[in-house]
Amino acid sequence: MRTSGTGMLELMAFSLGDQEFCIEVVSVREIRSWTPATVLPHSPDHVCGVINLRGAVLPVMDLARRLGLAAAEPSQESVIIVTHIGNQIVGLLVDSVSGIFTVSTDDIHAAPDVSKTMNKHEIRGMIPRDELMVCFLQIEALFGTIESEAA
Repeated sequence: MRTSGTGMLELMAFSLGDQEFCIEVVSVREIRSWTPATVLPHSPDHVCGVINLRGAVLPVMDLARRLGLAAAEPSQESVIIVTHIGNQIVGLLVDSVSGIFTVSTDDIHAAPDVSKTMNKHEIRGMIPRDELMVCFLQIEALFGTIESEAA
């Protein structure tokens, strides 16, 4: 089943392990190279810690771990995607950024029901690209509880 609509979306593709994911470009503020994070005591498993972003404290999340995948092992190729999530700026640790592409909303397929524990509201859909299926993430749903977790 496809989503309805005839609009176009500009998306940023990135990899976590051997899988491709994407988010809307409008939520991306910048991309920066990996910087070791200062660990915060008693933080959730998917929180790498915080880094200094031009004088501001930026929380960095391990996106792979948040998605239930194996934790990322930061390397020279790893990047932090700095995003707007709600009213907060958050860094997302990913293995690499693949590029930016445009897709018609008609080409976005609904994610299949494969597990009772899968949160379908975190996945906006699946996008066929070349030989791959790219998972289109709803970043606000993945980290919508940042402010409530911090309170």
